[in-house]
Amino acid sequence: MELKGKTVLVFGAGKSGIGAAGLLADAGALPVLYDGNEKLTEEAVRKSLSSSAAECTQIVLKELPDEQIRRADLCVLSPGVPTDLPDVNRIRDAGVPIWGEVELAYQCSQGEVLAITGTNGKTTTTALLGEIMKRHAGEEKVFVVGNIGNPYTDAALRTDRDSICVAEISSFQLETIHAFHPHVSAITNITPDHLNRHHTMEEYIRVKEMITLNQTPEDYLVLNYEDSELRSFGQRIAGKVRVLWFSSARVLEEGMYVEDGVIRMSGPFGNGDLIPVDQLHLLGAHNYENVCTAALCALAAGVSADEIREVLKAFRAVEHRIEFVEEIDGVAWYNDSKGTNPDAAIKAVQAMIRPTVLIGGGYDKDSSYDEWIESFGGKVKALVLVGATKEKIAECAAKHGFEPVYLCESFREAFDRCRELALSGDAVLLSPACASWGMFRNYEERGEIFKEMVRELKRVEK
Repeated sequence: MELKGKTVLVFGAGKSGIGAAGLLADAGALPVLYDGNEKLTEEAVRKSLSSSAAECTQIVLKELPDEQIRRADLCVLSPGVPTDLPDVNRIRDAGVPIWGEVELAYQCSQGEVLAITGTNGKTTTTALLGEIMKRHAGEEKVFVVGNIGNPYTDAALRTDRDSICVAEISSFQLETIHAFHPHVSAITNITPDHLNRHHTMEEYIRVKEMITLNQTPEDYLVLNYEDSELRSFGQRIAGKVRVLWFSSARVLEEGMYVEDGVIRMSGPFGNGDLIPVDQLHLLGAHNYENVCTAALCALAAGVSADEIREVLKAFRAVEHRIEFVEEIDGVAWYNDSKGTNPDAAIKAVQAMIRPTVLIGGGYDKDSSYDEWIESFGGKVKALVLVGATKEKIAECAAKHGFEPVYLCESFREAFDRCRELALSGDAVLLSPACASWGMFRNYEERGEIFKEMVRELKRVEK
């Protein structure tokens, strides 16, 4: 679609919507930015816009008039807006095309796209792949975008035909793609998450698999052989796209795998050792899977094993993902605020090598916590709970015979309780298994507050 002169309704005035309005303004479109949040003011929204967008963007708040829908040539939906909202149905029924922010950015950008999705591991994998591609192609040619926190729309008009966009893509973003076509895609794993949005596991899986929608036999898809859903999907889609497998649990005839403490590869990109895991700065088997995913994506994009190895030796864990903060009086404090679902939080627990006091709880995404509680084994010595899910999780812990469990009314109270419970030689782990909404703006804010509390504790102890 030629965007110049078109009236484009941007639904949602959050970070993605603001980015979309900016891109549309720079592309010569006429953005109409809508948000139903009654607490927003036009002044506050306009201040968030770029100078070019502030001049030409119409802002509509609270109610969406039929007239605005009739005038729209296109609607760009922010990822946080459910596609089955009544207002979205009105737009769809009026025959207005609906794109997501990722689709808009893709349509306005040039170059190659490497895209990563999955329930867990996608942020670490995207960050690692971004560093590998920067080492290979040069810093100025690589844009690391998407759900990782950098709106794809901010980079789109700065790309050229030699650019590489390394994109973390969420299920919310995949719901509204049309032409989006990565040369290399990856699905790290699929476990229950966001069922309050997608309603069924079948729909969640279908949306994740949409990352391959426009791929061809010239493209690559990287999949986790240990995920039964992905193994089945890979077998079904073989031939439409070139499938590359990785495993942390078995030797693969063709693919990348972990054996005897070494990440090894066999197949179209060569055979042999890539790197011993003790040369990595990443903890846990799940991170070895992340390394395999990023490395396979990079190999498919033309990077040499030597270049990949160089970056792997230097790369450290991303912020908020099993991030070591401080050791105070013999207690190690870890920030895993990005553990926003039970499967991610299980991986954090499994990575701990000390008796652990665990902080959990938050917003309820209709998750089940049984497997998380069962994963505690002898590692978790106490569970400290906060947020809307604390009673639900406490009941689950009681069902599985786990104790002690402490229910707290505030994040500060939970932190102080951990301080009381943790002894020298222990670890305190923030890995909530829940989203942050309701108590914090996002998981980043939750993690930053936790880290500041730890640093404050260190200052006091000094």
